[in-house]
Amino acid sequence: MSVARVTEITSASSTSFEDAIVKGVERASKTLKNVKGAWVQDQTVAVENGRIAEYRVNMKVTFVLED
Repeated sequence: MSVARVTEITSASSTSFEDAIVKGVERASKTLKNVKGAWVQDQTVAVENGRIAEYRVNMKVTFVLED
């Protein structure tokens, strides 16, 4: 039997939502062991001078706890 935990993170990119997701999962994997999935809960953008300046995602990352 395995036990998993979920943690919420926010990630941002000046390129795209996809890039923000990739960066967030890569960064979470540096700290958390056994990352198994991520659920993108929210997507937002920061706007400056009428243009999108940053893409932001809030994710719930699931990882399996070690024995």
